[in-house]
Amino acid sequence: MTASNLPPKPDFAALEAAAPESADRRTMILSLIGNLVFNWSNNESLFIYVLMLLLKVDQASAAIVFATLNTTRARLDLIQRLARIKIKDKALSKELDRLIERFNEGTHMRNEFNHCMYTVGDNGEISQTQSMRLIQTRSGLRFGETKPLDDARIHEMISGMREMAKINRDIWDFLPRLESHLR
Repeated sequence: MTASNLPPKPDFAALEAAAPESADRRTMILSLIGNLVFNWSNNESLFIYVLMLLLKVDQASAAIVFATLNTTRARLDLIQRLARIKIKDKALSKELDRLIERFNEGTHMRNEFNHCMYTVGDNGEISQTQSMRLIQTRSGLRFGETKPLDDARIHEMISGMREMAKINRDIWDFLPRLESHLR
């Protein structure tokens, strides 16, 4: 019989017994992940209004175009291409580009926590994440980067969540100016 390449099976009974001690921290981490996803999703949806104004269509039509494009990248590409031909005010155009750039930075964090594997430590705490992406190095391929879910990382999550909330407000402030410019 050959040795398994699989990691050892967790001791679920021990983890469940230890879990109450780390419940508050685990709940906080899961809440932060939920808020990151919530804010990101709301921000992405606001780009429907940008598309609506650029295409000069009603909200339903813009939503149909938006939903027909199956990736965020495709949606933002369309918005940026339309903006290049529709927005004549360079400052307004740069503001839209910066909003999209900031949103994309938030997308990296959202993707990191939405598409990873979580490791639970011996006392039931969420101790690290492992990216589900393949990373190519000089020596070959390796599976995902592992990062500790320590206090520094939690502060990064809080910062990212606050930035995504700010982006939401900034898009709302941008929309009337875009609408006025495109009239």
